[in-house]
Amino acid sequence: MATANVIANNAAETPGSTTQMSATAAFAQRHIGPTDADVQSMLRTIGLGTLDELIAAAVPASILDPGKLTFGPALSEVDTIAYLRTVAAKNKVLISLIGQGYYGTLVPAVIQRNILENPAWYTAYTPYQPEISQGRLEALINFQTMICDLTGLDIANASLLDEATAAAEAMAMAKRSAKSDSNRFFVDRNCHPQTIAVLETRSKPLGWELVLGDAASDLVPSEVFGAIFQYPGTHGEIVDYRQTIVELHAAGAIAVMATDPLALTLLASPGELGADMAIGSSQRFGVPMGYGGPHAAYIATRDSLKRSLPGRLVGVSIDSRGAQAYRLALQTREQHIRREKATSNICTAQVLLAVMAGMYAVYHGPEGLKAIATRVHRLTAKLAAGLTALGFTVEPEHFFDTLTIHTGQFTEQIHQAAVDAGINLRHICPPDGSPELKLGISLDETSTPALIETLWSCFGDAPKFVEIESHETIQASLLRSTPILTHPVFNQYHSETELLRYMRRLADRDLALDRAMIPLGSCTMKLNATTEMVPVTWPEFSNLHPFCPREQAAGYAEMIGALEQRLCDITGYDAFSFQPNSGAQGEYAGLLAIGAYHRSRGEGHRNICLIPASAHGTNPASAQMAAMEVVGVRCDEHGNVDVEDLREKATHYADILAAVMITYPSTHGVFEERVREICEIVHECGGQVYLDGANLNAQVGVVYPGKFGADVSHLNLHKTFCIPHGGGGPGVGPVGLRKHLAPFLPGHPELTGDSLVGPVSAAPYGSASILAISWAYILLMGGEGLTKATEVAILNANYIAARLDPHYPVLYKNEHGRVAHECILDTRPLKTSCGVSVDDIAKRLIDYGFHAPTMSFPVAGTLMIEPTESESKAEIDRFCEAMIAMRGEIADIESGKFTADESPLHFAPHTVYDLADDVWDRRYTRAEGCFPPTSRRTDKYWSPVNRIDNVYGDRNLFCSCPPTAEYCEVISE
Repeated sequence: MATANVIANNAAETPGSTTQMSATAAFAQRHIGPTDADVQSMLRTIGLGTLDELIAAAVPASILDPGKLTFGPALSEVDTIAYLRTVAAKNKVLISLIGQGYYGTLVPAVIQRNILENPAWYTAYTPYQPEISQGRLEALINFQTMICDLTGLDIANASLLDEATAAAEAMAMAKRSAKSDSNRFFVDRNCHPQTIAVLETRSKPLGWELVLGDAASDLVPSEVFGAIFQYPGTHGEIVDYRQTIVELHAAGAIAVMATDPLALTLLASPGELGADMAIGSSQRFGVPMGYGGPHAAYIATRDSLKRSLPGRLVGVSIDSRGAQAYRLALQTREQHIRREKATSNICTAQVLLAVMAGMYAVYHGPEGLKAIATRVHRLTAKLAAGLTALGFTVEPEHFFDTLTIHTGQFTEQIHQAAVDAGINLRHICPPDGSPELKLGISLDETSTPALIETLWSCFGDAPKFVEIESHETIQASLLRSTPILTHPVFNQYHSETELLRYMRRLADRDLALDRAMIPLGSCTMKLNATTEMVPVTWPEFSNLHPFCPREQAAGYAEMIGALEQRLCDITGYDAFSFQPNSGAQGEYAGLLAIGAYHRSRGEGHRNICLIPASAHGTNPASAQMAAMEVVGVRCDEHGNVDVEDLREKATHYADILAAVMITYPSTHGVFEERVREICEIVHECGGQVYLDGANLNAQVGVVYPGKFGADVSHLNLHKTFCIPHGGGGPGVGPVGLRKHLAPFLPGHPELTGDSLVGPVSAAPYGSASILAISWAYILLMGGEGLTKATEVAILNANYIAARLDPHYPVLYKNEHGRVAHECILDTRPLKTSCGVSVDDIAKRLIDYGFHAPTMSFPVAGTLMIEPTESESKAEIDRFCEAMIAMRGEIADIESGKFTADESPLHFAPHTVYDLADDVWDRRYTRAEGCFPPTSRRTDKYWSPVNRIDNVYGDRNLFCSCPPTAEYCEVISE
């Protein structure tokens, strides 16, 4: 860590460097929207003279820390890229044949350039506003359809975080759905080791016993509520589980299969074998390994279990004209509704990666995918035949792409020869602890005949590829006989021209940050600078296997260590783990650490978690997953935690209090004035303080959670530290802790040393490849720039509050009349006075060219707005003027000019179909509806659909690509 700091600082001081003070300031000025003159103008509007005065008025004096972030000057964009190049060069990219759920893949350049590297896709927000998210939603419907087809099951969600956490979600879903009363879950020994480890972590707090063994000899169906099998197995085995699944069903248990989507193009599907659920990762469908992520996992299930499916689910509905439209269905933000009764704490997906995987299937089509899979299998069969000819015992008899070779006393020699040839093989540790005698090889889409010959040479004399005879080894009874990907979308975009145009059409249907401000509260949508994004696709970062030898990942180690040190400087914590690959996973990891800490002190009975009404909705769900009992705490009329209510409950439960979870600044948009006192109360009662770091964007360089009393936090790097939301994922939720909790950070079987807490994600460092984005942001901003960003984020929020308060009252302010980085507009009186709902305002904003603020959270019927620091004064003014103009439209209803049902708000959003209607019988003009005051005309965003019928979509749940006839009607329009 120290080395990285020295390099970074030296880079800024190197003679001849392009970095000067003016250049240093230049990036911060490009990131921060308002100019210095704008800042002064905005300060005058809110009645203050300086940013320091604003911070003193917004932040409680008891925690305001005047100490500056002093970790060196900012780097210029040129120097940042140069420095990251030197770090990346320390990673050694070998051909990875380790397998174990991660494989080499060829990312189609048209997808890399036009999806992964395209801000129209990566700057989009979660599609909670479906009318302006039709492109992403269609891409996710494609992904869901692809998974359903490959798994042979009825319904799939819009992706999960990784394969191991998907397995844990399936286990929990099996427990809820099984008829068995057992608390035991069977895990086949042939599952990937990281999956087994995450299952152990998830099951332990909930009191479920994992039974690890061989399905053929150790599984007793009547003694378990479910079982999971890897198909093909981690060492290559292809097993027919039909009879085992029949026996599980007879005992009332659930069958889960962990599957490889490429293998499923050739193998009988889990649905055909009788499985209830299938999980896996779509990584090898055109998504780089990235040292562990991000990748789109999946879970599919039978129709009868669909309402227990975790995560997001895209469905088909209709709009107000009866036209087909997509929307999120069923579980949308269930954590905010059901809280501790939620079936999962997963409220995110891996949207950007799911879109890539789905487009990979669209590009190659069913025949192309089967051709890739067939080629991989035939190369593996050829490799096996050659190794057998060289005298080695090769297992298994039936395989797809993975072999296990008995190498005995030659193991290390062969392994080193492979490394010398630029190839990583897999060491296989026998479960009985005997000396290592086997190596594993997994081929993939990138493998070639030349690679096969090189591998043979590592094992001995190398025959020529053409000299070896081989045959395919998949048993006939498990060959796929059912068709896949029959929908037209997978059969008509195989040329780059057609795919390019299809992706462009979808992108044009969406409103992302590249078009306009996204003023969402509690979900920071700031600039994701291009320079920050550049390193993600470098091979040195994108092509490493997460389980490669650690000496080959020295660049990653340096970057992660340096990023950890910077985050410790920023938060006041002592250690971080980057394993959690979402904010919810970070919460879970933090609570596991608290639980383990209490157990280490002989206080494992502590299980009460106090959660205020102002907390994020995932908090209660995470607490129940960590086996804690949630006790609610009231908030006062100003949005602050009711400290006396908290004191009373903390005292009452003092003997069994585990933790309090607070969001800071609170979800109500204010800094809790008595946060230090809250921490002291909980500590006096023996509990720990979990501070939800989702709102850290209001704290960097101003307050330090680890110094004012918090013990642990997760940070949303996809918010404060510029990792893009990607339409709803990827995310990164590292967890930071004070020194006494540091021993309880998540472990991992691939990390050295004993772990007191197991892994929460499949890879040791989670979604490692996108950490470069946050690291670049910190280097580019420097301590001074990061502090200025916080100050301007708070300024922008208070400026909006001041401008809009006369029109839409701001619900919560502190004693000085200030908000934090976001504000809540109270629109509830409008519903009472004239029938205008928060939905009407949100949909009308689309006509003005804006994404809606957060609706009805944390207070029903309100709008929560967070402008971030990267929005300019001009764009903020444009938004304010749109809101003020809309208030004038609402006044027309209040005055009786229209009824609510006759107004433009009722019919919003307006589409080109409205503009082209032969008959116009509304009480306002087409121009008033389609071009409201202050809206742009020449570059207007047109919603592709009218208002969507959510109730119809839930009552008529349909979550795959529409039938061919309907699809043909749509594309013929």
